[in-house]
Amino acid sequence: MLKIWGRANSVNVQKVLWCCAELGLEFERVDAGMAFGVVDEPAYKNRNPNGRIPTIEDDGFVLWESNAIVRYLASKHGAGSLCPSDPQARADADRWMDWQATGFWAVLVPAFWGLVRTPEDQRDGAAIQASVEEAGKFAAILDGQLAGKDFVTGAAFTMADVVLGVTANRWFELPIERPDLANLAAWYGRLKQRPGFREYVLQPLT
Repeated sequence: MLKIWGRANSVNVQKVLWCCAELGLEFERVDAGMAFGVVDEPAYKNRNPNGRIPTIEDDGFVLWESNAIVRYLASKHGAGSLCPSDPQARADADRWMDWQATGFWAVLVPAFWGLVRTPEDQRDGAAIQASVEEAGKFAAILDGQLAGKDFVTGAAFTMADVVLGVTANRWFELPIERPDLANLAAWYGRLKQRPGFREYVLQPLT
């Protein structure tokens, strides 16, 4: 059985859990990271030398980096659906997954950590505000991409929606002022109708 190491409130672990739900995969999850520890233990470091989460093991194959895991699972179990079979369609999904990691989520991290995981008296208000403003620019880009589309790459739900959806959840659930982006909001509403999203992603931010 597929084994996943990582705490359930991690944005990166949630990608993998939701992906598994979309694919109907059974898995065993082991709490790891932050208060759960585990990631600095030698046995874990042998699997993932970075000491980060998530890590998976699938029939003896060990893989880390959340977007790579989503791609692997989607390709293995969802070729032609979650993972587009057409090379151009897959490349389209791939680029938005990379954009999530290097763009939207990267600039939103300071706001998330500052507002959710930092005591109020220790917060850097200027850094949080700068993060919110930069994330708003990326949100607007995604809103433009979603114009006339049900999902990120078109009419079909793909692995790109999984990866971007967990970031969008942070964006919408943080106590911040957001620009009015109708396409993005409508897409987020569609994601909230998916059982896997409701089970693994739509939960209080911690």
